[in-house]
Amino acid sequence: MPSLISARAFAVHIFTAAGVALGFAALLAAFERQWTVMFWCLGAALFVDGIDGTFARRYRVADVLPRWSGDVLDLVVDFVTYVFVPAYAIVASGLLPPALAIPAGLIIVVTSALYFADRNMKTDDNYFRGFPALWNAVAFYLFVLKPGPWVAAVTIVILSVLTFVPFKFVHPFRVTRLRMTTLAALVLWTVLAAAALLYNLDPSPWVAYGLVIIALYFVTVGLADQWMTNDRSAV
Repeated sequence: MPSLISARAFAVHIFTAAGVALGFAALLAAFERQWTVMFWCLGAALFVDGIDGTFARRYRVADVLPRWSGDVLDLVVDFVTYVFVPAYAIVASGLLPPALAIPAGLIIVVTSALYFADRNMKTDDNYFRGFPALWNAVAFYLFVLKPGPWVAAVTIVILSVLTFVPFKFVHPFRVTRLRMTTLAALVLWTVLAAAALLYNLDPSPWVAYGLVIIALYFVTVGLADQWMTNDRSAV
């Protein structure tokens, strides 16, 4: 039975590592400028990232296989799918001024690498501290909303700076405050994002508006909690 338990635990690591395979498939699609396919692959990787931790805890993977670090593996997968592939897509898509495309890509990967190395990237109440390098989401919004090149460039600079600003950004699964509302928003976001992909990143306005409203919710819920916490501390 111990070998079966170990095999089951290692299967969880393989499942997590499959996110890198999905990231590689997304990169190949990006090379061919098949942006919709790329985002489907990144979405699948996001799904894997969302549920692998549940399996890891259920099967006590860290205890059964202490040799392999699930945390490190998760960071590797996340950097590929949240940062590296989206950064390439943003650079190669033509959404930025040509002279700024490569510098913007470099800014994304460097600031994100520093963020991933930050031991204090999360607060005690499980919020992210600063913009959590969600460049897959940023790329998705840029492709859907198609702002002007300079607007896109300024957005990237601002978000890169916000990586190091200590504001709260909600973790949809681990933050207890408004958890059910946040999860409902995440489900609705998933439906709208899938609709945008089905329309080849050119959805109807109501889909785009819905995506923007949900993004604003995810940004403001952490800021509101931080404001209330600071307000209580000042009393």
